[in-house]
Amino acid sequence: MSNTKLIIEERAASIGNFLVGRLLPFRQKRMVGPFIFIDHMGPVKLSEKDNLDIAMHPHIGISTLTFLFEGAILHRDSIGTEIEITPGAVNWMTAGKGVVHTERTPERLRNSTKKLHGLQIWVALPLSEEQCEPSFTHVSADDIPSWETDGVQFKLIAGKAFGKQSPVPVYSPLFFIEITSKEDKKVEVGEHLFGESALYILEGSITSDGHTYDSKQLLVAKDSTLCSFDIVANSTVYIFGGKRFKEERFIEWNFVASDKELIEQAKENWKNNKFPSVRNETERIPLPEQRRFGR
Repeated sequence: MSNTKLIIEERAASIGNFLVGRLLPFRQKRMVGPFIFIDHMGPVKLSEKDNLDIAMHPHIGISTLTFLFEGAILHRDSIGTEIEITPGAVNWMTAGKGVVHTERTPERLRNSTKKLHGLQIWVALPLSEEQCEPSFTHVSADDIPSWETDGVQFKLIAGKAFGKQSPVPVYSPLFFIEITSKEDKKVEVGEHLFGESALYILEGSITSDGHTYDSKQLLVAKDSTLCSFDIVANSTVYIFGGKRFKEERFIEWNFVASDKELIEQAKENWKNNKFPSVRNETERIPLPEQRRFGR
């Protein structure tokens, strides 16, 4: 990753009763390809009295990608989905013209100690799909393409790369890749990437061009096709990105759109209870008075 353009340090943000590390958006870099929002959630240990309880909240203009390392989350949405996600699987929810969902600790874990750790990602939709009907897809861990090359383990969580395709139904050219290694290895993947790309170090470190980069750092590449680095033993990194949209995207609270009027209309609809509801849920997160990102 010697062609690093920007180094972003993980920043703390709050969701409910614990902190997350916020990676995107960032003042100097609002998007990487179609990726517009990334939270590193946890790792956190919750007591038998503490649970994840994110009440009903809306989205427009994005697909959300939930990927867990530890723990479990019960997802419910206004489409009628109710499903538990566990480590290695993918929840892919497309908001389109509007969807509402909740995220909670499953009932089976609520009265016990538990851990929660994962990534929450928003991928902006292309202009042609911004107002599509909402949908939901769950992809099990066993269905995610995974392979090993020269002792380095790869997973293609979403998109296309390395001549492979993830079953996650994305709407624009992108990639989201996990790379792990138990030994010090040279990793050269630039020929398989395209558009914009960034590398997030979850744990461990990498070295490139005489520099060492540690966990909780996000490196944005100047040229994704030159992506090359040395991964240190027992490290895990994620590379994501893809083709950049021609149109600008605006983001306010949980709403993303190419037209600010769509966001203003969504705000009014949420305030006036015009979004669909979620079965078996009654609590709603109110529209914040001040602008902020996420839930």
